[in-house]
Amino acid sequence: GILEKIRLCLIKKTLTHLEDRRKYHQEFVSSTSFHGVQNIVQTRSKARKVLWLLVVAGCLAIVIWQIYSRFIYYYSWPTTTTVVVQYVENIKFPAVTFCNLNRFQAHAVNNLKIIFSIWNVVSAILQRFPMENKYFEELNDFLVGNQNFSVKEFTRKNGFYLNSSTLVECDFFGKPCYPEDFQHVFTEYGNCFTFNHNDLSARRVSLSGRGLYLLFDVQQDQFTDEPILDYTDAGITFVIHSPQEFPRFDGLGLLMPVGTHAHVAIRQLKSITQEYPWGECKPDIKLQHHKIYSTNGCLLECKARYIQDWCGCLPFILPGNGTECDLLKLYKCVYPAVYDIELKGLCTIGTHNSTCPAPCEQTDYPTTVTYSSFGGGKAIEHFSAKTRKSPEYIRQNLVGIEIKYHDLRYQITQQQKALTTSELLADVGGQLGLFCGASMITIIELLEYIFTNFCWMCIFLLLKAPEMPQWNNPSQNQPTHKDKKRGIQEC
Repeated sequence: GILEKIRLCLIKKTLTHLEDRRKYHQEFVSSTSFHGVQNIVQTRSKARKVLWLLVVAGCLAIVIWQIYSRFIYYYSWPTTTTVVVQYVENIKFPAVTFCNLNRFQAHAVNNLKIIFSIWNVVSAILQRFPMENKYFEELNDFLVGNQNFSVKEFTRKNGFYLNSSTLVECDFFGKPCYPEDFQHVFTEYGNCFTFNHNDLSARRVSLSGRGLYLLFDVQQDQFTDEPILDYTDAGITFVIHSPQEFPRFDGLGLLMPVGTHAHVAIRQLKSITQEYPWGECKPDIKLQHHKIYSTNGCLLECKARYIQDWCGCLPFILPGNGTECDLLKLYKCVYPAVYDIELKGLCTIGTHNSTCPAPCEQTDYPTTVTYSSFGGGKAIEHFSAKTRKSPEYIRQNLVGIEIKYHDLRYQITQQQKALTTSELLADVGGQLGLFCGASMITIIELLEYIFTNFCWMCIFLLLKAPEMPQWNNPSQNQPTHKDKKRGIQEC
């Protein structure tokens, strides 16, 4: 077979004599760059042999331990965090989304319990956990007689609106702005409006201490909430976010009560996270309806996909182009589907193996808020004359918000690899050179030496291997005494 052919091929070659192999070993020991080995072999003193043997063995043990520990450290995927502060001449202004805490117009709301119960069903889609419906029977009765009721159209027409009466003043860096500069968006607060939406104007600020100033009239007499349903606040809520991201109010919105002037100082904070396994981000994830990746945008799209599959429609408050869910489907299918998504953990965020891992790059805007009131007599007279409203109305309805950069700089918090592949190789090479005087050339020499001796071992084993019997022709497979003697002489 194959073994026999290899054996015959090796027999034809002249084998190196024992003296030649000893000479090869001595030349390797005397010429190798692995320090200390030649001192063990060539010295004649037994004491020195033992001493150098202990030294070489100890150095080898230390090298093996050091290299092992470096590999263990490398495969623990360690990271370090650096903070860099960068000063610039101008900086991009973020997007700001404003909502009225009084969601609906009073004249359009006949049954507050039903309207707010319906809106709880809708807003539960954006919340992390859906809220319990307290008015089950009333809502069922309403569904029977209003199957074509559109929550989207009702909210758009009868929710909070932004015009010259609700936006009393608007100024961005010394230039006036108007309601047309705001983009309408649906959130859990109903109709909301975003300034600098999608960064269309590429607005930049070149001076700290100035920015966006707005004066809202919340018009409490025209817009209402229901204290029985725990909606008791009056004022404006807003959130500062990246222009490419969907506004997220869940726990992040700032509340501005009526009769106050809020001074909001912002900073820009960029966070860069390493990809898995060093960090938790996955750079290959792209969102379908958002320009940049964010956990909130990913979570909304994940919910939209599952609801679209389960209910065959898409709630208007979620991103996508599917068929809009009517009121019946919102209550009978979407509401239970959201609860099922949360219960089964179908849309999770955070770690690399979750549905929506952490973003590789994220921009946040930490804020510092201070307040003052419209308590000054001259200020009240000024706004009263401008709006033609009474001083009491000014205190009960006006909200002033001023958003500006604290300074023209941004801070970068970057997660970096604590040990790269090149640094690992440098550490291994340094340990080998320090304790053994070895290098990559030394490793190649050792591999060559082992390979050469391994080949001679293979040749030896093949030559000593017994002949393979040929079962097909037993008579030819049994040599005579003369054939054996002739074979021995040939060998």
